[in-house]
Amino acid sequence: NDSSAYVTLFVSPQPVEATDDAFWDQFWADTATSVQDVFALVPAAEIRAVREESPSNLATLCYKAVEKLVQGAESGCHTEKERQIVLNCCRLLTRILPYIFEDPDWRGFFWSTVPGAGRGGGDDDDENARPLAESLLLAVADLLFCPDFTVQSHRRSTVDTAEDIHSIDSCEYIWEAGVGFAHSPQPNYIHDLNRTELLKLLLTCFSEAMYLPPSSDSSNANPWVQFFCSTENRHALPLFTSLLNVVCAYDPVGYGIPYNHLLFSDYREPLVEEAAQVLIVTLDYDSSTSSSPTVDGTTTGTAMDDVDPPGPDNLFVNYLSRIHREEDFQFILKGVARLLSNPLVQTYLPNSAKKIQFHQELLVLFWKLCDFNKKFLFFVLKSSDVLDILVPILYFLNDARADQSRVGLMHIGVFILLLLSGERNFGVRLNKPYSVRVPMDIPVFTGTHADLLIIVFHKIITSGHQRLQPLFDCLLTIVVNVSPYLKSLSMVAANKLLHLLEAFSTTWFLFSAVQNHHLVFFLLEVFNNIIQYQFDGNSNLVYAVIRKRNVFHQLANLPTDSQSIQKGLQRKKKTPEPISRTNSQDGISMEGSRPAAPADPGTLKTSLVATPGIDKLTEKSQVSEDGTMRSLEPESSQPLPEGNLPSAVSDGDPWSGEASHSRRDRRRLSSASSSGQWTPTPDWVMSWKSKLPLQTIMRLLQVLVPQVEKICIDKGLTDESEILKFLQHGTLVGLLPVPHPILIRKYQANSGTAMWFRTYMWGVIYLRNVDPPIWYDTDVKLFEIQRV
Repeated sequence: NDSSAYVTLFVSPQPVEATDDAFWDQFWADTATSVQDVFALVPAAEIRAVREESPSNLATLCYKAVEKLVQGAESGCHTEKERQIVLNCCRLLTRILPYIFEDPDWRGFFWSTVPGAGRGGGDDDDENARPLAESLLLAVADLLFCPDFTVQSHRRSTVDTAEDIHSIDSCEYIWEAGVGFAHSPQPNYIHDLNRTELLKLLLTCFSEAMYLPPSSDSSNANPWVQFFCSTENRHALPLFTSLLNVVCAYDPVGYGIPYNHLLFSDYREPLVEEAAQVLIVTLDYDSSTSSSPTVDGTTTGTAMDDVDPPGPDNLFVNYLSRIHREEDFQFILKGVARLLSNPLVQTYLPNSAKKIQFHQELLVLFWKLCDFNKKFLFFVLKSSDVLDILVPILYFLNDARADQSRVGLMHIGVFILLLLSGERNFGVRLNKPYSVRVPMDIPVFTGTHADLLIIVFHKIITSGHQRLQPLFDCLLTIVVNVSPYLKSLSMVAANKLLHLLEAFSTTWFLFSAVQNHHLVFFLLEVFNNIIQYQFDGNSNLVYAVIRKRNVFHQLANLPTDSQSIQKGLQRKKKTPEPISRTNSQDGISMEGSRPAAPADPGTLKTSLVATPGIDKLTEKSQVSEDGTMRSLEPESSQPLPEGNLPSAVSDGDPWSGEASHSRRDRRRLSSASSSGQWTPTPDWVMSWKSKLPLQTIMRLLQVLVPQVEKICIDKGLTDESEILKFLQHGTLVGLLPVPHPILIRKYQANSGTAMWFRTYMWGVIYLRNVDPPIWYDTDVKLFEIQRV
């Protein structure tokens, strides 16, 4: 057993000569180790002790292990013994690397060249001068396409000489059919296991990012990822394709036999998880700092578009942005939708279908696809297939809303919907009737996907964890973006929107924080869009507005004197509940649903950096009559005198004033008291109250309320169906103010969200890798690990 070698190395501080092969070979010669054994044999305290007390031994161990991987890649690993050595070196490096990264003095070690560490014979000097990190990454890439070790050999018989690893074209050995590759190799679970171990090592190499504090400086790219995804790696294209195809082709349900996953161990799943994690890390790229290649509509015979500008140096990002064939898009979308829907697949036999756990990685991957490849985004929105992504996202959002350990999942789900909502097609698709009955803890309703979205958002806002408040702006922006296209809201959804307006327009809520009134502006914009552009089919919403007309009148008459402001704030102290859940008429929840549960005490979670405000996250575009969008310059860049702000912007836009007020003005408008606490002032309330876009709704009430009241008196009606019938046939043509232009707030890439994605993604990877626990109890700097 090789534990004696560990004892010598980790306990005795004596340096061991690098030439003492008999000693070093003990580390990788053992046949039966698993990665778990290595973690058990090599405790953290001992790695740190050797790092501090006999650094030369740790350096030699790392260098020797890399040398063995390089030799394995050179020889092609033809014997069982060589394969075992490669796997053991892999496991050992996976164990040790985090302890190299956590010490700033060691961080450069892998990027230095080891003196005299040639590859034997000293024939090729410049090759010998490669930094250790580069040799390691290139060896791992070679080993991932090593016949009979990680890929099927193409040789017919064993008599043939084994394939030369340097002459093979790895594009013929892509691991799975899909993008750019038609042949699906025979599944081989040994190959899957070996790939998984190599990818685990690769992920550990990339994890240096976890040991640097978050910074908005996008120039500090991850050197490991940068090198691995560069032209230096001759396997970049086949490996990118292999990872993407393995993830998108995976079907966890298998052959549809219930309980199948309990009978057969699934060797594919760990590989798929590892592939998804490696893929999202290699795609960690700040697109806001670069002109990402926009792809035009030409098609060529290859899977990747060749006609475009060269694009980013990161080849994985480059390849992803250049996928353009419809069948490839279909394969990716179907695969991601299948996997995201997996946790929702409710069968009559509990536990009969395998439940995957890597939906967060899939959401990051889907985000990257849409962000880096606009053609893919348009493809997703072209048919109602987008709803196969929407429904699982709404399911996750609803399910995680009360759980503070899943705040990150809530954010990524909302970011994806914000990105999609910037495109007109998304709003149009939402009109499709919702018939799939996924058990969700929401009121029963009959309606469209738009109703589902509004009902889930209402649930998040009224009964979610308080740490979700920063997301309210985003949630309502999504509703605003889709509102001009919603043909007919159900009564349940209409009531939910009015309940939100009621909750957000109480004086204590409006006066208790500097940006709370934005939420009222968003909701008024939703009502205005629907009344102006979709009045005909929306009698339920119009009826709800008439029933709750006092809310609009109270807003129009909002008091602005100091005494009333103080009185409004007093009311807040009596009502600690952030938003009242009363009169929201929730009714019965859907059958088979469980209430959203908070996190179990003791659950680990990782901290996240703050996300940028909605005004930084999005930029405004105006929709022209022909449906095209033009971007509106932010007002601050072209100062206009107050009087002639373009009407589209000044009418009821809570930000138009704030962008043009300097910080000094804003301080004047809302005096900050000596304690640094913000306090509302009459001037501040006036500054936005005067911009509330109430004209359209007031005109609607002025016209319709007397008519509805007359019907009720004449016919002695108390029955709403008659009133709804009247409203369905009514018209306001010529009675309403001229329709305002539609404003869409489109997501725009920025370094703030790039940093948020990095911390979120590594936090997920940290928490999901528990067997073995690669990074636990190391000094991670990118985020904090907290217990609920």
